Amino acid sequence: MNREEVLNRIEETGVVVAVRVNSTADAMFAADAVYRGGIPIIEIPMTLDKAPEVISQLRQQNPKLIVGAGSVLNSKAAQVCLDAGAQFLTSDGLQLARVELTARKGAIIFPGALTPSEVVTAWESGCDFVKVVPCAQIGGETYIRSLHAMYPDIPLIAAGGVNQQTASKYILAGAVVLGIGREIIPADALRQRQAHRIHELARRFVTFVKGAREGKLPQHEGPYLG
Repeated sequence: MNREEVLNRIEETGVVVAVRVNSTADAMFAADAVYRGGIPIIEIPMTLDKAPEVISQLRQQNPKLIVGAGSVLNSKAAQVCLDAGAQFLTSDGLQLARVELTARKGAIIFPGALTPSEVVTAWESGCDFVKVVPCAQIGGETYIRSLHAMYPDIPLIAAGGVNQQTASKYILAGAVVLGIGREIIPADALRQRQAHRIHELARRFVTFVKGAREGKLPQHEGPYLG
């Protein structure tokens, strides 16, 4: 899968799932469960021990899975992740050198930004998306709507506190992609290996994105599973 295909798949799916877990076994289980629920975009944070090895293993086991690295804090870590096969890099902050390195290597990157100035700086550095994080703590979908009104041509990823009640609202406000973690991979579902529960949560978020893009708020989806 080439760069443009990966980029298009991320945009089409509209959800990137951060697999924030404590072990390689948990990461492999969670990634498979999310994929089977209909989301093929997985972020493995560098906070996970042996994260590059997990990225490499996931890429080898499932060529249809798009695997990236999260919490990439410097250029050295970025290079390690790219060498492991990461197809995109992201973080919760903006470091221009990391963006430039990733762009040179032909991978996709979406740095974190918060203020309008950071959003513009990130976009002008050559990134593919700008991840606005943390969203929920600074105005939620109202803030995304304001940023989108100011910069309608900058593709925004809403991340940090997005949940079942707000997912559609972020898309309607102008986000093109959602960054989600534990709302799709709850700790107890992971601990109890409840793959079916993760499948259902992944399916719901895909449905929320699709419905919002059609201009519709979600209908009742059954019991809350978070």
